[in-house]
Amino acid sequence: MQELKLDLSNLSAIFEEELPAHRVAAAQTTFLKKLSEQMHCHYRGKMQSLPKAGIYGFNWFNVWYTPGVSKVSTTIRDDNESSYMLSNRGNLVAVVSDSTRVLGDGDCSPAGGLGVMEGKAMLMKYLGACDAMALCINSRDPQGKPDAGKIIDFVKMLEPSVGAVNLEDISQPNCYRVLDELRDACEIPVWHDDAQGTACVTLAGVINALLLTERKIENTKAVLYGSGASNSTIARFLMLEGLRPENLILFDSKGALHARRQDISANPAKYKQWELAQKTNPLCLNSMEEAMRGADLLIALSTPGPDTIKQDWIRLMNPKAIVFACANPVPEIYPYDAKAAGAYIVATGRGDFPNQVNNSIGFPGILKGALLVRARKITDNMAIAAAHSLAGFARRRGIDPQNILATMDETEVFAHEAADVAMQAIKDGVARLSFSREEVFETALSEINQARALMHNMMEQGFIKAPPMEILNEVLQACLNEFKS
Repeated sequence: MQELKLDLSNLSAIFEEELPAHRVAAAQTTFLKKLSEQMHCHYRGKMQSLPKAGIYGFNWFNVWYTPGVSKVSTTIRDDNESSYMLSNRGNLVAVVSDSTRVLGDGDCSPAGGLGVMEGKAMLMKYLGACDAMALCINSRDPQGKPDAGKIIDFVKMLEPSVGAVNLEDISQPNCYRVLDELRDACEIPVWHDDAQGTACVTLAGVINALLLTERKIENTKAVLYGSGASNSTIARFLMLEGLRPENLILFDSKGALHARRQDISANPAKYKQWELAQKTNPLCLNSMEEAMRGADLLIALSTPGPDTIKQDWIRLMNPKAIVFACANPVPEIYPYDAKAAGAYIVATGRGDFPNQVNNSIGFPGILKGALLVRARKITDNMAIAAAHSLAGFARRRGIDPQNILATMDETEVFAHEAADVAMQAIKDGVARLSFSREEVFETALSEINQARALMHNMMEQGFIKAPPMEILNEVLQACLNEFKS
């Protein structure tokens, strides 16, 4: 067996060498989960706070704290906007969740989302040079049910301390109400990454996949499996991009959405999908077999797989079919099964398969662009501009069926995305500051490079110590033994 590398770059090769092909993906998923638990325990989480101003002598405490800081307080009192310049507010994002829908694991208790929220904070810093803090809140009512009003009140009270809020892992229907009310009520961007973020990156992937398969979006027949916050927003973005509603069918847990669905039409206030049900699927098709016959594009964001999406469904699609199976942590169908059923381009939400369509390449750049121009909101136009920025960046450096989007290690993509989002914010009239595209790009790129250099310097100098290889190898061997038996 190969010796496992610290950077895990040979992980797939080890599993492919040691296990039958049909067990590789499941074994790798198990390894990543177990290693994640071990590493979070080893480091006690993955984020910390560090100053960005120096202490050059004892009297500097009097500058950074009392009595000197009194002047900062009174200046902000007289002009609240100065808080963006006199504190870290202008570069600070609150990652807020009630942990009621964490990845594919459902309600994980109020504290259960901390690993994900810290992960978002880590990616924001490393990829987008945005400071971020994880805030998992207990917004349950006395009966233990999630209370949207409490989340809304919390964010409103938090607003004076941060430049933006990233909502995450909030179950429906609360996710819709929380986002809609806070976008209107707050004077800072409130962004729901599961909805707008996923839709933005998915649209970018669709744009390039359609190009590679020589399709026009207005002639494309699409099936969306799942109609939660992500796919509902994806449907809206696809139609804004030119997809005809009559060529779109969405499914929820009870079947296809259409105008004859009485459970939805009887309670439109509860089911935000009613608007989509009225616009799409005019033939009122009910089954996946009916919907998939002659489809060009399938986007699944539903129950984690690997057998949620059936190979027989994919076999009904048109030649050069496009399949996005983006459930986390396990896609609705593994890429090799989708390919075997005839799919031409397959994308998932994971970085250990080709074509990662994951909002990790979206939110760091989008939020950076919004913060740099001090935007009041992130409009749908800004998210769609980010999608075109991502798609265009990938095309300029070359795309193919196994490589339709940029990856997280392509540093400049986030700076380009920030610049394009900032320009759209100015165009939409939601920016407090105005810069040229080049100014935003250069600022974002410089700060991103600085954030990455800081982390790498801490690793090289031992302030972040490398994980013990014996732990990595123990987890690896345990997974291999489990899946060999």
